[in-house]
Amino acid sequence: MRLNFKNLTTQVILAIILGILFGMFFPAMGTELKVLPDIFIKLIKMVIAPIVFLTIVIGIAGMGDMKKVGRIGGKALLYFEIVSTIALAIGIIVANVIRAGDGIDASQAKGDISKYTKQAEETSHGFIDFVMTIIPDNFVGALANGELLPVLFLAVLFGLSLAGMGKSGKPILEFFDKLTHVFFGIVNMIMKVSPIAAFGAMSYTIGKFGVGSLVYLGKLMGSVYLTMFLFIVIVLGAIARFYGFNIFKFIKYIKDEIFLVVGTSSSEAALPKMMERLEKYGCSKSVVGLVLPTGYSFNLDGTSIYLSMAALFIAQAYGVDLSIVEQLTLLGVLMLTSKGAAGVTGSGFVTLAATLAVFPAVPVEGMALLLGVDRFMSEARAVTNLIGNGVATVVISKVENEFNPTAEQNAGIEEQSRSQHLA
Repeated sequence: MRLNFKNLTTQVILAIILGILFGMFFPAMGTELKVLPDIFIKLIKMVIAPIVFLTIVIGIAGMGDMKKVGRIGGKALLYFEIVSTIALAIGIIVANVIRAGDGIDASQAKGDISKYTKQAEETSHGFIDFVMTIIPDNFVGALANGELLPVLFLAVLFGLSLAGMGKSGKPILEFFDKLTHVFFGIVNMIMKVSPIAAFGAMSYTIGKFGVGSLVYLGKLMGSVYLTMFLFIVIVLGAIARFYGFNIFKFIKYIKDEIFLVVGTSSSEAALPKMMERLEKYGCSKSVVGLVLPTGYSFNLDGTSIYLSMAALFIAQAYGVDLSIVEQLTLLGVLMLTSKGAAGVTGSGFVTLAATLAVFPAVPVEGMALLLGVDRFMSEARAVTNLIGNGVATVVISKVENEFNPTAEQNAGIEEQSRSQHLA
């Protein structure tokens, strides 16, 4: 079997391996390479807001039927709420069974978490405050700041207005469609440097925290990774099977995006390419444009699992025995605070700080226990978020009869079947 070094997936995998080795042998230099993934993610974030805005507008205006828009949006939000709540519940259940925090010396909680707690304090997490964050101060500001929820809100309003114009709005719709292709062309150019970003990210992670930082928190990391794996295979697998597709074939189909997420620790980095990939898979452009970007704010399954397990881990490390009622209350708080968390590295940590700030039974200073391994778990969070949103988009497409498998997908499935038969 020969490696195709021109293939982006191969390049990213090799970059990850080389980054790990570089961080191990040259830790001081490795920590200086954080600038590489930071530049890449900034480049991606530069085009996310316009791409999300344009694709949602095209999706809504292209449907024409306002009832259909409301129906798809309603089904998507209902699906997001159910599945993310299941993810939170699974995290709490596994944390109670494994009890990774038992026996941990809480005195090891050393580290500066002030920047996370300060950011959490500056972010309001009440229901009214959450609604207010969705509404931007002005039209241009939301796009300029790249805030996903306000961009979603503006795009929905713009799409509904454009759809109401009928034929007179068609030239604008056609212009937006061409503009979308321009932005995806920019994404393709940015993606060529993704292996460099992956190398820098892994060099920084290993160089900064070292493999040794995994030892005393290995049980927590293992339980988080195991829980997310089981969630993908069992929960998402069951959903996929119910709606007529195979979760393993789907994961293989989006492997390029998964490796990109592993390399950069950011699910947002793969959003533009994921939209293209799902359209090629068979989902309609309108459903992809409406469901996938919305899922990035309302359907963060990996983040939900991490938040619930991390909160209980800290409680166990400090010997805080939470009752069933307190754990259900924690679940309710997490259902609110987990919404709207961005897919960029570190957002899960900020959200955890915000959760513990309104749930005083668990000491917020215990977050320092997680500082050394949060970066290692961010890849699992981001990958689970990516797969979960991909599955959600396919499900809503199938429910709405907006799923038409392409020749590319059918060819891939046939090739995989032949390989399995020969094996």
